[in-house]
Amino acid sequence: MRLLPLSIVILFLACGGNRAEPVAPAPDPALAGDMLVLPPAPALDTFVPLRELAAELRLAADSAADEEVLEALADAHPTDGESDDVALDAAGSGAGGAKALTSTAVSWDIDVDTYNSHDRVQYYLDFFQGRGRERMGIWLTRMPRYEAMIRTRLQEQGLPGDLVYLALIESGFSNSATSRARAVGMWQFMKGTAKGYGLRVDSWVDERRDPYKATDAAARHLRDLNRRFGSLYLAAAAYNAGAGKVSRGLGRLPDEEEADSANADAMFFRLYDTKFLRRETKDYVPKLIAAALIAKEPARYGFEVGPGEPAVYDSIVVPTMTGLDVIARLADTTVTAIRELNPQYLRLATPPGVTSAVRPAAPSGIT
Repeated sequence: MRLLPLSIVILFLACGGNRAEPVAPAPDPALAGDMLVLPPAPALDTFVPLRELAAELRLAADSAADEEVLEALADAHPTDGESDDVALDAAGSGAGGAKALTSTAVSWDIDVDTYNSHDRVQYYLDFFQGRGRERMGIWLTRMPRYEAMIRTRLQEQGLPGDLVYLALIESGFSNSATSRARAVGMWQFMKGTAKGYGLRVDSWVDERRDPYKATDAAARHLRDLNRRFGSLYLAAAAYNAGAGKVSRGLGRLPDEEEADSANADAMFFRLYDTKFLRRETKDYVPKLIAAALIAKEPARYGFEVGPGEPAVYDSIVVPTMTGLDVIARLADTTVTAIRELNPQYLRLATPPGVTSAVRPAAPSGIT
């Protein structure tokens, strides 16, 4: 049974009981400049909490739908009657694999062309166009909010921008995504890894949910993995399984296989045809390639994705432990909107003892 978030319970309780005469809250002087005195915020009527509650419930339902399909994607694999070990020829074509799926209309900065005809890539293309079609369409609609920002931060770390599609298969670009393994956020960081890359994770703040700070951490993590393995696909596998598991798998390969590898990315598919990696990790790169193919040319795969705008926000700095309701009133918006733009704050206030940056409003056209 899913428990409602604390914020929903609080908003629900705020709707009940006898209606008291509203009292306008006093402005917080710490939020004002030295010479600026803010007027009292307008009183809220009883319909505002109900609207807040409805918005919170919609967000919770959307997150639950994401988690259901992400879990199905993690579990999805061919039936026992289909081969798990598909040998690749020099061109990357699996036995019985489909013909090349890329077109000359797009360009890539990761190696999609070599492996796009692998049988498992086709399997996940079918998953995204079938069982996962509805959520895939929603994820593609979310992508423009963050794509430019993610590409820029990946490229700043010397990585190809097309690794943006890792966030598509990790979370569907959802900041509230939580896995069964307790990985959290758009980049699905485990707590230990997140803290190792400087993200704050405690009872007040979980920066794995902050799309900007989490993307910075993910780009640095992928940079480190790529330097360690010399391969983007091995780095992606290590992002999923952990660097230690991939290293141990490589160490168990016969010496001649390692020596004969034409390129570092091919080493991933050497591991693919062994029992040295878990099925989920084996399938991680085929999922990435399939998602990248669809995201780069959605119309070709039957997805109608309207034009989107990147998310551009201003930030304000607030003093220690400032209520999100105060920030919402000053920004002339709702607590739900503030929470959606600042998912890293786990309570209805910023943390005590430090100043905090808060995004107060969504840009025009983005909800």
